[in-house]
Amino acid sequence: MLSIFLEHDLPSLGVDFQLPIGTLSAIVGPSGSGKTSVLRAVAGLLNTERSRVSFDKDIWADTGARYFRPAYQRPLGFVSQTFGLFPHLTAVENVEAALTHLRRRERSREAQNCLDIVGIGGLADRRPNELSGGQSQRVAMARALARKPRLLLLDEPFSALDHSTRKRLRVELKRLQDALAMTVLFVTHDLDEAAELSETLVLLRRGKLIQQGPTRELLRRPSTVEAARLMNFANLAKAEWAGSDASGITLRWGDVLLTAAEGPKSRPDDTIHWTIRTSDVFLVKDNHPNESRLGTILPAKVVEVIEMGSSALVSVIVNNSGGEVLRLQLRPGALHRHHLSKGSPVRIALHAQAIVLLN
Repeated sequence: MLSIFLEHDLPSLGVDFQLPIGTLSAIVGPSGSGKTSVLRAVAGLLNTERSRVSFDKDIWADTGARYFRPAYQRPLGFVSQTFGLFPHLTAVENVEAALTHLRRRERSREAQNCLDIVGIGGLADRRPNELSGGQSQRVAMARALARKPRLLLLDEPFSALDHSTRKRLRVELKRLQDALAMTVLFVTHDLDEAAELSETLVLLRRGKLIQQGPTRELLRRPSTVEAARLMNFANLAKAEWAGSDASGITLRWGDVLLTAAEGPKSRPDDTIHWTIRTSDVFLVKDNHPNESRLGTILPAKVVEVIEMGSSALVSVIVNNSGGEVLRLQLRPGALHRHHLSKGSPVRIALHAQAIVLLN
């Protein structure tokens, strides 16, 4: 495991988590959340006031034992947002700069091999001002890979690139990680990017760990209101605890009763916050043959329809629910098939397994 415990005042940090080795993990958070500081501390470029960093039992920092291994002695590669290429050197010479421990002939051969691995072997003689943003990013990646690191750290690796280049390089990064079976940790503010690439997700805000775990699980079931907001859950509502039994937790949402499959078994002291993904709110036609399997069926009224190319966001207010807006995502075809517009009456289904109770 890659174990990271960090505490620091300026910048403010307080994190403690572990990541699996041999996989690709992402740290996600807004600007100023401490993402880059965590990466720099793992790399040995930031010496925090309290820390313990280890990779597969190989300790890199432990303030309790007064031990700190400097950056150049840690078996890792680091790619910064600006790539950090030397402007007067060619692509292959930039990679060679990481291989000074080799003889010159070996250095040149290994640098060329690294450029080949990242797919730009034919650009070896170009200088940074002759490269595109995506090509520069690949040179920086090749240089980071040159010393065969056990861990690759990437700081917002695609932020300065155009959309098509970002998409292409995401595929290349995943392919490279799979081929080399390398441990990769990258930071990003783009949740879609993290969801597409990572197997493990770490959510940070203001230097604090909000939630961490398998990406697919977090994207379906945030544990707190703050985590749901960080992951852009469009539905956040409040309800009262009304009881629990073998079928789950009963919530009173205005005058409406809902069932959640998981949650507290005894009455909480405060109002319960809950969420549901927009893709888990379903429209139900009249006389649907299997309504009992769909969950709680509720009458509602459409209050807004926003079409966004390949999808449409429909906002509804459930009758007698207290006025909170619930949003569902539809394909444009379904929107027109159901003749939905502002003011339309609809019926929606909320399944107990899809309702997530939040701390």
